[in-house]
Amino acid sequence: MQKSKQFTELIVWQKAHQFVLDVYKLTKGFPKEELFGLTSQFRRAAVSIPANIAEGYRKRGKNDKVRFFNISEGSLEECKYYLMLSKDLGYVNDINLINSAEEISKLLDAYSKAILASIS
Repeated sequence: MQKSKQFTELIVWQKAHQFVLDVYKLTKGFPKEELFGLTSQFRRAAVSIPANIAEGYRKRGKNDKVRFFNISEGSLEECKYYLMLSKDLGYVNDINLINSAEEISKLLDAYSKAILASIS
């Protein structure tokens, strides 16, 4: 397998970026009174996922790389909660984003493990 030359080649980043786009589409339909509450928090957490993957990609040390991927994992968990809250508030009834979040979570975990197991 050929080593990636930029973070945009990483499947985990691509899926996380699509997740952000989907979160923006979803939250566009939230009530206006949520603009500075749930909408803002949800979007911020979602953007943090691919942003930290990108930042971690350029870090040289294994521990630094994995730390940024772990931050992405934390932001992803935050998004999972916002999805649950959005469902409970009646703003959304779609499980596609939940499935996407689970897939990204597995990819982040596998990518982190691969980095820690690598020789260089």
